[in-house]
Amino acid sequence: MKVVGLCGVSGSGKTRLAEGLIRALRAAGQRVSVVKHAHKRFDIDVPGKDSYRHREAGAFEVVVANSHRLAKVREFDAEMEPTVHQLLAELVDCGDAHWVLVEGFKHASLPKIEVWRTEPGAAPMYAQDDPFIVAVATDAPDLLPAPTGLPVLDLNQPEAITAFLRQDPARYDYCPPDSLA
Repeated sequence: MKVVGLCGVSGSGKTRLAEGLIRALRAAGQRVSVVKHAHKRFDIDVPGKDSYRHREAGAFEVVVANSHRLAKVREFDAEMEPTVHQLLAELVDCGDAHWVLVEGFKHASLPKIEVWRTEPGAAPMYAQDDPFIVAVATDAPDLLPAPTGLPVLDLNQPEAITAFLRQDPARYDYCPPDSLA
């Protein structure tokens, strides 16, 4: 399984890039999964539906499936923030993905493409010498606020970014850490 992160500040275009990469990788015959970090409380179930009612009644995990999809919701006994590696382990058990896109988890120890736009205009992470950033995707390469020796990719060309990823696929081979704690 190949894993690459998409990092950047909120509003920089990570989700739009992920959508484009998913489409481009799928067009190349690749199966793609996504691990997404959510900053706020969220719910993927609808109040009143059976799975929601089971979870609200105290179920630790609820798995809902039909002939088209499967969803799993797990409640934590105490507030905790799972690591990206713990979440990837959830996917490794399935083992069916060729590529996993990780959106968010900007400080994760995996190869990442930084998404940078002039708006919202935050300082780029690559300038802080994050050794896991392998490229910068931007819509304004001439306006990058700090020089970089990294490849600069066109944020609006997901097919070209996919080609960049597929040039050196071994670079993105996922090796889980010894401890997932």
